[in-house]
Amino acid sequence: MALPIDFITRTRALLGEEFDRLEAALSADVPVSIRINPMKGTPAPKAGAPVAWCESGFYLPERLSFTFDPLFHAGAYYVQEASSMFLEQAIKAYVKEPVRCLDLCAAPGGKSTHLASLLPDGSLLVSNEVIRSRSYVLAENIAKWGHPDTIVINNDPEEIGEALPHLFDVIVTDVPCSGEGMFRKDTDSTGEWSVDNVRLCASRGRRIIHDIWNALKPGGILIYSTCTYNTEEDEENIHYIIEELGAEALPIPTQEEWQITGALRFEHPVYRFFPHKTRGEGFFLAALRKAEGEIEEIRVKSKGKKERGKAAPSIPQEARLFLSDETSFSLEWNGSFLRAYPKAHSDLFSLINAKPLRVLSAGICLGEAKGKDFIPSQELALSTALTPNAFPSVELEWEDAIKFLKKEALVLPSGIDKGYVLVRYQRLPLGFVKNLGNRANNLYPQEWRIRTGYIPEEIKLFLGR
Repeated sequence: MALPIDFITRTRALLGEEFDRLEAALSADVPVSIRINPMKGTPAPKAGAPVAWCESGFYLPERLSFTFDPLFHAGAYYVQEASSMFLEQAIKAYVKEPVRCLDLCAAPGGKSTHLASLLPDGSLLVSNEVIRSRSYVLAENIAKWGHPDTIVINNDPEEIGEALPHLFDVIVTDVPCSGEGMFRKDTDSTGEWSVDNVRLCASRGRRIIHDIWNALKPGGILIYSTCTYNTEEDEENIHYIIEELGAEALPIPTQEEWQITGALRFEHPVYRFFPHKTRGEGFFLAALRKAEGEIEEIRVKSKGKKERGKAAPSIPQEARLFLSDETSFSLEWNGSFLRAYPKAHSDLFSLINAKPLRVLSAGICLGEAKGKDFIPSQELALSTALTPNAFPSVELEWEDAIKFLKKEALVLPSGIDKGYVLVRYQRLPLGFVKNLGNRANNLYPQEWRIRTGYIPEEIKLFLGR
C-alpha cells in the first residue's frame, strides 16, 4: 500500500518508532468480524474467535459469501469492523436504565443495530442519516435487525437540535472523518487523503457536535467516535468539547490485554485502536457527560381543524393477531400503511411525527391497505415482535431462498394454503409471498433484492449448507 507522504510524516511524529509496526500492519490481511443478533437466537459461529470487548462479536477465519447467505439478509448477524464494537463498553459503563438514544450519523447501521441489542429493555433508539440515499440503507438494516423500539429519520443535525431540545439521554456521534483507520480496508481511500481534508473533517466534527448539543439532556452522555488516527479530529476535538461546551470526559473500563492506546495529546480519557496492537481497524472513541442544568420543554403545535376532523379507517382485526404481544403496541394508520408503535414510547412517536422531521420508519410497519386487501409488510416479516404462527409458512432450501432474495418467481410445495405465506430459511423469516396455487407472487422489496446475476462456484455460509 502506498501511503501519502504527509500521512507518514505526521503519523510517525505521533508514534515514533512504533510507526513501522503500524505501516507493516496496514499491509496485512483485513480481519473479518461479525455481530450475531441475540434477539433472533443466532448461535455463535463454530469457527469464530470472540471479540474481547463485545459479547456478541466474533472474528471469522475467512470472509463468507455474505451476499449469498440468506441468514445475513434475515438479520441473523451483521458484518461489522471489530474495533467499532468497543461502543459496547461505553454503553455498559454509563447506561443502566431505559434511555432515549440518538445515533446521529448512523448509516449503514452497524452502531444502530449494536445499540438496539445493547440498550436496556424499554429504551427507544432514533437512528439518523443526513444523506438521503444512505438513509434508506440504514432503514433497511434496522428493519432486518427486527427491533420494534426504533425510529429512522433523515435530517441534518441542526434540524434535530432545533426540533428536539433536551430529548435524548444518550447521543452517539460517529462523525464523518478523514478515514485513516480504513486505509487497509479501502486502499483507494489513500488517494483521497490530504492534510486539508483532515482540517476540514475536524471542523465539520465540531460543527456537528455544536448542532446536536441542544438535543442532549443536561447530564446526558455524548459518545464521540471516528475511524482516524490524527489528533485534530480526535483529542483536539474532545478538548474543544470540554473547553467550549463544558463537558466532562468519562473513563471507560478496559483490560490491559486489549492493547488499547490512550491519549496522544492532552490528558483526557480517550480510547484509540491501532491495527498493529488490536485485531481490527483504526478507531477512536470518547465518552463525555453534559453539565447538569434546566431541561427545556418541547412544544408541539396543535393539529389544525381539518387534520383533527379526519376519521381514521378501522383497524383490520387480523392485524392485531400479527404481534406476539399486541397489548404492548398502539396501531395507527399512516396514510394507507398501518404501523404498530410501542405503547411505552407512544408520546415520543407522536412527538417526532409531529415535528418537521423526515421519518423513514417508526415502530413496525404491519402492512398496506389496497382496496379490500391488506398486504403484510417486509418489516413485519423480519420483526422480532411477529407472532410465529400468524401466517402459514414454508421452509426454503438455499437455492430457493436465493431466488426469493433476487425477487424471482417461486413454486411452493403442494398443500400450502393460498394467500400470504411467510417464507423462512433455517427457521428465520425472509419475507412474504402471495400463494395463488399454481404460482407465488414474490413480495420481497424491489430495492432490497440481490442484483448480481453472478453466483460464485464456492459459497461459504455462516451455518454451512
